[in-house]
Amino acid sequence: MAARNTARKRAFQILFEADQRGTDVLTVLADWVRHSRGDTQQPPVSEYTMELVEGYAEHARRIDEVIAKYSVDWPLDRMPVVDRNIVRLGAHELVWVDGTPDAVVMDEAVELAKEFSTDDSPAFVNGLLGRFKNLKPELRGPVD
Repeated sequence: MAARNTARKRAFQILFEADQRGTDVLTVLADWVRHSRGDTQQPPVSEYTMELVEGYAEHARRIDEVIAKYSVDWPLDRMPVVDRNIVRLGAHELVWVDGTPDAVVMDEAVELAKEFSTDDSPAFVNGLLGRFKNLKPELRGPVD
């Protein structure tokens, strides 16, 4: 399970970097993969990291619509960048990745918030992802 934890952390870092640079997430992923192959000090990008980032990219528009709809009092563009990308990654894995227990996805997202964001962020991330978990079957379709 440590490998998946590391994969999620790297996927979050790729989403965060893309957001900060205003660049497509798949471009940043390709950069990470290229650098990891050419630099012996750069750890390889795991298959699961690639799956998470590519899956997020496939559903990015829908994920942002869902976050915007359910994050009360936090418009997406005003949300802290770290929190926004943790929630994006968590929402993708929670709603579109079968095979990982919901509790694991939520716990991992909360741990990322504890490590990389503010003291208030873990509760925010947990609350929003909890809402998505409860609405999971209907979130795969278009926003109302």
